[in-house]
Amino acid sequence: MSWLSTSQRAVAETLIQQHDTPFFCYDLDKLSAHVTPLIDQQVVKLWYAVKANPLSHIIKTLDHAGFNFDVASSGELDQVLSQGIAPERVLNTGPAKSLKQIRHFARQGVRIFVAESHNQVRWLNQVAAEFDLQFEVLLRVQLRFDKAEHNPLGGNTLTPFGLGAAQWQALTLNDYTQLDFIGLHIFQWGNMLSSDTLAELWQAMVAPLVQLSEALGITLKVLDLGGGLGIPYDTQSPSLHWQKLIDTLATIKAATQVEELWMELGRYAVGECGFYLNPVVEQKQNYDEQQLIVSGGVNHLLRPAVTGQAFPAELLRSSTAECIDFHIHGPLCTALDKLGTLPLPNDCAEGDWLVFSQCGAYGYTESMPFFLCHELPAEYVISDGDVICARPVESAMSYLR
Repeated sequence: MSWLSTSQRAVAETLIQQHDTPFFCYDLDKLSAHVTPLIDQQVVKLWYAVKANPLSHIIKTLDHAGFNFDVASSGELDQVLSQGIAPERVLNTGPAKSLKQIRHFARQGVRIFVAESHNQVRWLNQVAAEFDLQFEVLLRVQLRFDKAEHNPLGGNTLTPFGLGAAQWQALTLNDYTQLDFIGLHIFQWGNMLSSDTLAELWQAMVAPLVQLSEALGITLKVLDLGGGLGIPYDTQSPSLHWQKLIDTLATIKAATQVEELWMELGRYAVGECGFYLNPVVEQKQNYDEQQLIVSGGVNHLLRPAVTGQAFPAELLRSSTAECIDFHIHGPLCTALDKLGTLPLPNDCAEGDWLVFSQCGAYGYTESMPFFLCHELPAEYVISDGDVICARPVESAMSYLR
């Protein structure tokens, strides 16, 4: 199976004639076709999690589709606003909101925040008072479930994200007169691929969240279920069924009587639109195993080393050779620099190019590009069939001092 369309393959074959180092390409036409039906419903308000891919062309495409924007740092905020996005359409998430950062967001016009702690509630109230503002605030909740099948990823593990229900119940909302507590936020899992499992998890959360809102005296205007919607990274994994998820969310919305459900989509929105071209440096055999050494590794694609799951890869050129498993290693001086063990034609050799797909999210900006001072990869976009260079390749001398 090829993960590339015929038109994407033609673009890739053209671009490799201009490069001898790795680069990314994002198909904005495919992205637009994917996200348009996601927005076309009345059940859930969608925010784009900018951490997935902050490229300006990606942000503009999602803005045009009707997404709002979830940002978790001052840098992400500045990038979103520089694309002409109104600050009223920005939600500030992230575990490390300092007074300095909150003040920066307030000066830029952001008024909606997710609070992760009592300290953040206090700081939000302090900054709102300084600027004579009213902030809308959601409290981020960590839940723990007795039944294993209801445990989201990290659900019973201590994380920096939010507080447990018992800790939040110690909060006295009337002490924070500059804040309008509009609801609760919960997000404890990632890359979920089963619509049934997601539905079960969401439904298991309803009762404890409603109980917490009643204990705090919050009118639950908003329930934010975060993200976690996954995409497949191999041909055996299933894909989520969007309409089935919308039907589940509609049931939850009716049961909780909330005015709005929110979700922050990152990977599910943009992951499938991107691919990464990577030249082969050499093939070698070692301890009866076949290895490919490639020009780019975890300096461009860190996710395989973090998750143990590879991006799908294929040989760009046609080959009728038998496929065998290759251990694919990048250029860095660490054994962690491995992009996976994947089946490829056994005639892969120096000068060939591999294409890694599903790289639209958690690719380059999640990685460690400065280690060993390799080039920074170029990024291209396909828009209305045209190929545009969003950023050219940069040598290490562009950032070394």
